[in-house]
Amino acid sequence: MEETKGSQSVPVSFETALRTDLKKFMKKMHTMENGSRLYSMVIDIVEKTLFETALEETDWNQSEAAHILGVNRNTLRRKMTELSIKKDKKRR
Repeated sequence: MEETKGSQSVPVSFETALRTDLKKFMKKMHTMENGSRLYSMVIDIVEKTLFETALEETDWNQSEAAHILGVNRNTLRRKMTELSIKKDKKRR
């Protein structure tokens, strides 16, 4: 991800990109029913995306994915169950 400043492109940090998108989202939240669930909603989405991406990048090797994430393989398996993460034949 890059941001243009003048004629130069500079890398945008994950934190900056997240902060920018969250600010935009929060402006829209005032009219949404689930506004009071923002924390849990963001955590769930980020966590699921993080675990799915690690699994996809390791060709669904749970030991490697757990290592990349810095969690125990049993924790990865538990999170996969909690977050309904399953290897989908379409994802190959």
